[in-house]
Amino acid sequence: MRGELLINGKDAYLEWGVSMGDKFLDALGEIAGLKDYVTNNSRLKDGVEYANMTPKTDERSVTLTFTIEGRNAAEFQNRKRKFYEEMYKGDVSMKVPRNGNETYRLKYKASTGAYAQTLDMTFCKIGVKFQEPNVRDRG
Repeated sequence: MRGELLINGKDAYLEWGVSMGDKFLDALGEIAGLKDYVTNNSRLKDGVEYANMTPKTDERSVTLTFTIEGRNAAEFQNRKRKFYEEMYKGDVSMKVPRNGNETYRLKYKASTGAYAQTLDMTFCKIGVKFQEPNVRDRG
């Protein structure tokens, strides 16, 4: 829990009671796609010509699941509110130290709508959508 996930340079668990949820590392590790190839589809030639160049990676959509917990309902609500405020900043950098030295530079987009909270109001699971503009910029 402690030290497992850093968000914007802060320990997510100590700061907001936030931990990685289901398939979190799987989503981070997913490969990005390539941008469309540069082609020439002239009506004067058979087939399609592809430019002889190195393909470039495209941005990618990443959906991550987080859990938020508090010792009581008041602490939980406060932590959740502060975590949301951090997401609303838009620019979100994430690091999972045990998973390598990569820093994922993401843009917050929206909730997935997959929010679930316990009846005692001390724990929830939330899905969050991000865009990663440049998958090559993780250094």
